[in-house]
This record gives sequence, C-alpha cells and structure tokens, in this order.
Amino acid sequence: MNQHESHQSPETTILAVTGMSCGGCANTVMRILSRIPGVAEATVDLAAGRATIKGMATPADLIAAVEAAGYGAQAAGSDADAGETRGSH
Repeated sequence: MNQHESHQSPETTILAVTGMSCGGCANTVMRILSRIPGVAEATVDLAAGRATIKGMATPADLIAAVEAAGYGAQAAGSDADAGETRGSH
C-alpha cells in the first residue's frame, strides 16, 4: 500500500495551449517547458493545442512559463475543457 507513496513518481500534467500557429511555436513551447526545474519530459501537439509534461513542476509554474513566452495556457481537463473538445480552427 505504501509503494505508491514511498516513491515520488513524475506526475503528468496536460495543458491546453493557445496561440501556437506553426511547428516553430510548438518547438518554442516545448523548449520553454523542458527548461523548468522539475520537468522530466515535455511534448507538444500543435494540432491538438496541448502540451504534456511529466515531472514534479507545478501546473502554476508551467502555465506561467508558457504565458511569459506569449502563449495562452490552462490546465486541460478542467470543467471548461472537459465538456468541449471541439476545434476552433
């Protein structure tokens, strides 16, 4: 029962990212996220507008970094995101 509690495994955070219009934007977001302390891995799906981050960084830190780079970000899976998965393009 304590196996899960005794080892801190990286958590997965998914962010909805707005403002990305090309592969260069997606690479920039991925690079920014990868540099945050506590991030083990970051991937960005341009088509879905989502970033998947594994590690111990807080969602607030991840969102702040993306927003500081000029993109929008919010935690995916929130009530606003869960009910609507339609594309805006």
